[in-house]
Amino acid sequence: MKTRYEQIVDATRIASRGSKENLGAIIALAEAENSKPAVEDSKRNLLLAIDIQNDFMEDIGSLAVPGSRGDVRRLTKWMYHNMEGLTQVICSLDCHSVEQVFHASWWIDKEGNRPEPFTMITFKDVESGRWKVANGETERSLEYLRNLEMGNKKQLCIWPYHCLEGTFGAKLESEFTKMLYFHATARGCAPQMIYKGQNPYTEMYGIIKAEYDTDGYMNQAVLDAVKEYDAIYLAGEASSHCVLASLEQILEYYKDEREITSRITLLEDCMSPIAGFEAGTMEQFKLLQEKYGIQIQKSTDVTL
Repeated sequence: MKTRYEQIVDATRIASRGSKENLGAIIALAEAENSKPAVEDSKRNLLLAIDIQNDFMEDIGSLAVPGSRGDVRRLTKWMYHNMEGLTQVICSLDCHSVEQVFHASWWIDKEGNRPEPFTMITFKDVESGRWKVANGETERSLEYLRNLEMGNKKQLCIWPYHCLEGTFGAKLESEFTKMLYFHATARGCAPQMIYKGQNPYTEMYGIIKAEYDTDGYMNQAVLDAVKEYDAIYLAGEASSHCVLASLEQILEYYKDEREITSRITLLEDCMSPIAGFEAGTMEQFKLLQEKYGIQIQKSTDVTL
């Protein structure tokens, strides 16, 4: 390409509040490339970029993921070096309000205290009165906790306020955004944005569906997109939660179609776990690899 990586991404400003996107200049550089349009790709490659948002970036995010700065650097370099082969990018974005079941505002103890971040709340905790639902939604909250435990899902964790709609923390990280729109302009394909986590009564780690909800919502558009591509690559934050849950949900849906599940590759050096959740994350990925035939590779070993 005529444009150097450093003209698009300033690696020293990844996960920085002072990053300037200047997308007009980025788009002008991309237009000058005269790249082959993505619609002409004989092999169609999809990147699922999971929650690459400021609130998950180290040093600046309220739910910072250690290692996320390096993840973005490696992912944007992979996108740059594979510009001519990367057909499409789908980005998921956490999008929350203050009043959600996994935020402290939802809960209160006998003394009127809110739970600290990373407090785990169980059905028994609420039934015994250890924690009360501050907004009166007790029955619905109990139903949620009961179904989490019955479905062998993650326990309810109280997360720091993060990705609140309209805030800096909810935005895509700026240097990733620059590469995203350089790619979109150069290849003539608009990125797709998938917002998740807006239902106040549930957690939605994965891009496809909530941990539990009464409506049984499923993002069929993403599932259909997975089927349409010859190869699907996953990256983003955090590997222990939203990347893992997204992968599990896709594999669960296509569990009887190994021809599809074997198209999926994890870019293992472009994702990191939340601190305290490191144990077992890679082990879970390897179990999925054995069961469904997915690939686990470093971005430097993958050429499109």
